[in-house]
Amino acid sequence: MIVGIHEFYSITEKGVKRMRETCPRCGPGVFLAEHINRKTCGKCGYTEFKR
Repeated sequence: MIVGIHEFYSITEKGVKRMRETCPRCGPGVFLAEHINRKTCGKCGYTEFKR
């Protein structure tokens, strides 16, 4: 499934909000992909497993 970058942000009257979590290694602008049992960064390979 291909997702456009516009789906990663929510625009309100107060400002712009990021809808997905960012990678702690790469910093702002690089989002973690949501999988069934984990979150991963496609750039550096950082992985967080869900409990």
